[in-house]
Amino acid sequence: MEYIVSARKYRPMSFDTVVGQSALTTTLKNAVKSGKLAHAYLFCGPRGVGKTTCARIFAKAINCQNPTADGEACNECESCQSFNEQRSLNIFELDAASNNSVEHIKTLMEQTRIPPQLGKYKVFIIDEVHMLSTAAFNAFLKTLEEPPAHVIFILATTEKHKILPTILSRCQIYDFERMTVANTVNHLKHVAEKEGIQYEEEALAVIAEKADGGMRDALSIFDQAASFCQGNITYQKVIEDLNVLDSEYYFRLVDYAMANKASEAMVLLNDVINKGFDGGLLIQGLAKHVRNVLMAKDPQTLPLLEVSDQQRQRYQDQAQRCQTSFLYKALQLMNQCDINYRQSSNKRLLVELTLIEIAQITQPEEGPASGRRPRRLKSLFKQLMQQSLPTKAAPQVAAAAPKPQTEERSTQSAPKVPASQPKLKVTSLGTSWNNLRKAGKMNILPGTPGGEAANNSQVENATFTQDDLELQWMAMCNRMPQQLVGIATRMKNMNPVITELPKVEVMVGNELIKEEMEKIYGSILNTLKKYLHNSAIQLTITVSEYHENMKIMTRSEQFEELSKQNPSVEKLRAAFNLELA
Repeated sequence: MEYIVSARKYRPMSFDTVVGQSALTTTLKNAVKSGKLAHAYLFCGPRGVGKTTCARIFAKAINCQNPTADGEACNECESCQSFNEQRSLNIFELDAASNNSVEHIKTLMEQTRIPPQLGKYKVFIIDEVHMLSTAAFNAFLKTLEEPPAHVIFILATTEKHKILPTILSRCQIYDFERMTVANTVNHLKHVAEKEGIQYEEEALAVIAEKADGGMRDALSIFDQAASFCQGNITYQKVIEDLNVLDSEYYFRLVDYAMANKASEAMVLLNDVINKGFDGGLLIQGLAKHVRNVLMAKDPQTLPLLEVSDQQRQRYQDQAQRCQTSFLYKALQLMNQCDINYRQSSNKRLLVELTLIEIAQITQPEEGPASGRRPRRLKSLFKQLMQQSLPTKAAPQVAAAAPKPQTEERSTQSAPKVPASQPKLKVTSLGTSWNNLRKAGKMNILPGTPGGEAANNSQVENATFTQDDLELQWMAMCNRMPQQLVGIATRMKNMNPVITELPKVEVMVGNELIKEEMEKIYGSILNTLKKYLHNSAIQLTITVSEYHENMKIMTRSEQFEELSKQNPSVEKLRAAFNLELA
């Protein structure tokens, strides 16, 4: 006797035998009963959920000469018999994956002109319609919009987003749902009973989860497991055949983490890896398990668990022992590990660190008897900084009158620290434009009390040249933040001049630019003081008068003027292929 796979042998032959699509099949049966049929239908959804099957059942019911009161085909009339025997001339199926050209669609359109020989309608089922080319879609468009009265199109696709909107607008669209684990398990039980195969419900649940919502995939996996188990499908044999990690590992890992047993978790990880499973697969499975435990804590979310009744009870028992905060933190750690897994050069170490961190979530806070929790880097850095600072008595010793070197060596055991050494703070290391802008808002100008306080921390009176001034001015403009890019661009074209050291003057073109610069005057002045190492700098902003007949040249104009005066500069630029910054 010829063997037929379960996906074909138990393909539904009526609407009532379709699994998991009750709302959709009810709508189609009502359309058959009322006779209100559209000229085009689009069935879309994931693979293996019954799109083509429903299209065939619907096509048979449309042409049935004696439909039942529920809208089902009678399976006794000549039209139904010819369809069941695959000799019907009124129902055509086209695989658009291999017949996607304009010529194939034109040939199909020519057949629509011929009326049906038996029955009321000619039904054209086009599977994987998204594979049609754009030209084929355009050739199909006019006929789809206004087909002959005796023609009905049923399109099926797994990728609705690839179909042209003009096609979608001319069809009634039916979205098929994914199969739930419960529906899949019930159908597998029915098939197993028909075939005389013994089974464990947990084993069928594993098959349903592996199928990921597709009934055809579930039946294919069922046939594979039945061959491996030789008529007795058990949980252990199914996970061995499908290479699925036993859920017992996940329950044990969570128990170890709650008990802070990191070493036991490491041994369990090694056992998993030795069995050929990937560490990333373990993290993904553990994350799904922890999510299920979290769902089991609340009766409202308990129906979200697509597992067998026995597994659901185990999740509930473990949820009672786990704190919600532990589950949240564990999910965050595993999600971060999953993100970094591909980029990691030492994947096993990354998984081990993640499991250790999960095992430390419920540890008590750091105390005198516990040194297991890691110390934070910031607090450790602060302690090191405080150790390097002088004691309170050190400034008094440093401020005392100087003693001869010999006495100092014989009487002083601790090193002296100068009184002028500033105290260090971690948060005050470095200088940013943000700090300088805050200083500008506080009106820290020369001669004011705030300005003196700001500059007395470190007095510098270094001399600087015109070149130094221009260099630091340009560097300052390049460091200015994005919100000041407008004034920074204008300032790059200005030429600050040393009038009388340390007095600096910068000339602007108009009052508007002067007002913009005065808003950040304090930041500009403090930056020049800092990088020119002179706290006595005075900055003056003046507006050039028209009678001075002075033109402010850009950097490019300055370079052109310099090249005219010294042609060697242009030769140097051309020789090294330089560009003006």
